Amino acid sequence: MIDILLAFTIFATREGLVGGQTANGHIISDRDWFAALPSRRGLESTVKVCTATRCVFLPVWDVGPWNTKDDYWNADRQMWTDLPQGKPQAQAAFQDSYHDGKDQFGRTVRNPAGIDLADGAFWDGLGLRDNAWVQVTFLPSSPAVVTTVLNLRAGPSLSAQIIGGVGKQAQVPVECQIQGDLVNGVDLWDRIGPGLYISHAYVRVPSDWAVPMCAE
Repeated sequence: MIDILLAFTIFATREGLVGGQTANGHIISDRDWFAALPSRRGLESTVKVCTATRCVFLPVWDVGPWNTKDDYWNADRQMWTDLPQGKPQAQAAFQDSYHDGKDQFGRTVRNPAGIDLADGAFWDGLGLRDNAWVQVTFLPSSPAVVTTVLNLRAGPSLSAQIIGGVGKQAQVPVECQIQGDLVNGVDLWDRIGPGLYISHAYVRVPSDWAVPMCAE
């Protein structure tokens, strides 16, 4: 579980593996929306992944790339404790020949990846066409859970620019709510970051959940 918000620049690769099974039992579908981190300690958390112009919020459902015990985002990481927080072992192996350039299984590390992205998040959400450096924010748990893949928009309107997306079962950090376009009978939108909005119609929250309205 991640208790505080942390952000690092990480090299992202596309997972692919359509038809395979993730560490949490999910069968990977075409253009899926989830992330993988190289430690089981990251499973069922949510990460925000951004390029310079687009962002996605993704549930972590798989383990990888390269390693399976490299929770590099934690100060008390499981392995490779001499590496700085926020630096994946694969990155150190690739860039600095750390551990003789090999991962925990003795394989030669061919790229510095510290996160895998499912195809839909990679292609459609972030608009990537090749592996790339991205900003990864490790989000604390939240009671607000998205129930389907959603467009992330620049405003509380169906005509607002699409600037990314949110994966099903991602836990989103709702800052406040604002009235906007009606979606499935719901006119409330959730702001989940500066200039980042999703319709509340597809967000599941506890019955006693409360959040302030956004300042106009």
